[in-house]
Amino acid sequence: MTDFKFLEATIPELQKGMADGRFTAHELVEQYQARIRQLDPQVNAIVELNPDALSIADELDAERAAQGPRGPLHGIPIILKDNIDTADKMQTTAGSLALAGSIAPQDAFLVAQLRAAGAIVLGKANLSEWANFRSSRSSSGWSSRGGQTHNPYALDRNPCGSSSGSAVAVSANFCAAAIGTETDGSIICPSHANGIVGIKPTIGLVSRSGVIPIAHSQDTAGPMARTVTDAALVLGALTGIDPRDPATAVSTDHAQTDYTQFLDRNGLQGARIGVARNFFGFHPDVDAVMEQAIAAMKAGGAEIIDPADLDSLDGFGESEVTVLLYEFKADMAAYLATLGPDAPMKNLADLIAFNDAHADTVMPYFAQERMLAAQEKGPLTDDAYLEALAANHKQARQEGIDKVLNNHHLDAIIAPTGGPAWLTDWVNGDHYGGGSSSPAAVAGYPSVTVPAGFVRGLPVGISFIGGAFQEPVLLKLAYAFEQATQVRRAPQFFPTLPY
Repeated sequence: MTDFKFLEATIPELQKGMADGRFTAHELVEQYQARIRQLDPQVNAIVELNPDALSIADELDAERAAQGPRGPLHGIPIILKDNIDTADKMQTTAGSLALAGSIAPQDAFLVAQLRAAGAIVLGKANLSEWANFRSSRSSSGWSSRGGQTHNPYALDRNPCGSSSGSAVAVSANFCAAAIGTETDGSIICPSHANGIVGIKPTIGLVSRSGVIPIAHSQDTAGPMARTVTDAALVLGALTGIDPRDPATAVSTDHAQTDYTQFLDRNGLQGARIGVARNFFGFHPDVDAVMEQAIAAMKAGGAEIIDPADLDSLDGFGESEVTVLLYEFKADMAAYLATLGPDAPMKNLADLIAFNDAHADTVMPYFAQERMLAAQEKGPLTDDAYLEALAANHKQARQEGIDKVLNNHHLDAIIAPTGGPAWLTDWVNGDHYGGGSSSPAAVAGYPSVTVPAGFVRGLPVGISFIGGAFQEPVLLKLAYAFEQATQVRRAPQFFPTLPY
């Protein structure tokens, strides 16, 4: 789209343009909508546009003219993952035809926060169906509602999941920022694979009410943006205590409404950063990118402690899956109950039955063995669940992130976020090439991924991992690294890699 005016525009740049009268929120929405109509057929990131976006923009433009902006998100178009409730004309389906036509009775708390901040919900993004918790042989970015989302750097490559559409929408400049959700890797991996910044917050910092769940012990929503500044601005708008999500009570003394106050170009100076070497070695070119990143941090004044391994989770995948299966069954029933007594789907058994009855459209490539396994689980009072949850937290927290941070007196731990995007494969499913999301995901602690380099034209990221509610420290380090390296470059929608 040669006449698109806002390529790679940051939120502060958009705010300045509106403040100066060079354009309006109405024009912003029009431009992003036109770009989506022109380019989204190539990447298939958007499942629905908000039919009220332009009228909302007009109201916000009038409010700006009368009394000034509400804050840094006033008039800013944002895309939501299609598992986040909006009480408007858009559906919320988690990508599943089982929820086709489902209109939420109220906004998710985080959506209400965004609207209050003046953000414009531009539309809904495709995702891995049920946030990638239907099958162990799934293709990330595929849903029965939306089809397959493609990586904008090479269209035959996978965008990673499950917040695939959100990441692609940001990377392709379809919006200023987006919201994704993560249980283990679903913000971090697609952000890395699509060359953007992703923040996976501490559990409890951002409310989950009105978000279609996998598991409450690990689920969180978070911002995805092209710059650390933009991601920090969005994160500040998402925080708040929500009576519908009791976990948010723990953030009372920790949440911030402005995370940009912690951004410091010299933030690496004097920082102690540990290198989790146990996440290296899956791809030599990724290791080379990481060595360049470490050198940049040293040049910025950081003290590098190498190694500082996060190895307490070795062999631990089974207990994580056990917790997720138990919680998925319970949490899904609780979410479906919020849709009202007339909603056709009441519980996981209903979803399974729907999938079986519509297998030709819902399960053409992979099945629902995760759902079947979850349905077999008992209540959350089962010893098997309680023991697995306790073991997970002990390994990920006390014997994991907390131990490494404390023993080495670290500000953060770094690791490669993952490998280069793989070829999308509906026969065998995903081909993950390594990843470091699990420690922070299982602990419920924050991580931030930032573009670190490219491997044969495909972006790869570096993750900054910290202790509970250490978002300010991680953002300071991530921002300083970003400013020192300036890796991000816009995708060119190549059909395949030009090599």
